[in-house]
Amino acid sequence: MGHKVHPNGFRLGVYRPWEANWFAVDADYTKLLHEDLEMRRVILKRLHNAGIAKIETERSSNAQMTVTIHTAKPGIVIGKGGASVDQLREDLEKRFANKVRISIQEIKQPEMDAQLVAENIASQIERRISYRRAMKQSILRTMRSGAQGIRIAMGGRLRGSEMARREWDREGRVPLHTLRANIEFGRATAKTTYGSIGIKVWIYKGLVKVTPRGGEQAAEVAPQPDPAAVVEAPPVVVAAESQVVTSPVPETPVPEAVVAVAPAAAPAAPRKRIPAAKPAAAPDKPVAAKAVSARAVSAKAGSAKAAAESASAGKDGSVEGGKDASS
Repeated sequence: MGHKVHPNGFRLGVYRPWEANWFAVDADYTKLLHEDLEMRRVILKRLHNAGIAKIETERSSNAQMTVTIHTAKPGIVIGKGGASVDQLREDLEKRFANKVRISIQEIKQPEMDAQLVAENIASQIERRISYRRAMKQSILRTMRSGAQGIRIAMGGRLRGSEMARREWDREGRVPLHTLRANIEFGRATAKTTYGSIGIKVWIYKGLVKVTPRGGEQAAEVAPQPDPAAVVEAPPVVVAAESQVVTSPVPETPVPEAVVAVAPAAAPAAPRKRIPAAKPAAAPDKPVAAKAVSARAVSAKAGSAKAAAESASAGKDGSVEGGKDASS
């Protein structure tokens, strides 16, 4: 729990080079290492307001040391007519008894450098500016410059509180566990009247294309014909028009396509319309229906019989026949 790895050292050898490039035998290694550390302290102390982000050193075989200073304010480092850089080179040569060559590299975007962002926040806190406002402004400027993520953490007696605490803010993504992630890390210290406040900054710039071991693999090329296997065609001799004899080329007979003719289908018989059967209503009371129908038949028969008798009685004119008919 709580074990942190330095992001710059974690990615050394993957895609990030070392800041000190030189080789020494066992007897001289300790001496050269302390010379490098002392030289960096001297340069940072003298040019503390020049916005120095990184110092690289390189030693050649003829005991010449090349110092490369990455700064956001090259005018302060060079000075008027190069007087400042010349004075710095002379002081380093006298102190370390070596020939020193100083090279200056300008940083085009200070907002994308983690060390410069941390130093800027530290200077604002020393001027009694709110730490939250300083963090928010730095995050906004860095994201506008094209960063994919930034994280800022600070700890100490923030705003002069009695108990020290830790505050942090983040925007975007900062994948610290990804080795191919181009993450810059910087830290600075703000020395205030109520104590020291530490500032750490992580800036994520995107993934880096890492060259595989053994170099780049050759791209696959389509197979090409072997020039030795190509047979040269004999030269074509063109004869005069009078000597050219054209022979008819026999035509290959093309077999006729066999088309199968299907027999004509018989005409379909016309469909008969079948009337839909009417559903028979189920009688509610079958016994009563039978009784009613019997009465209707007997009444109809009696009326017909009476009509026939009255007609015969009118023809004969007899009263008896009428009586009998009425009875």
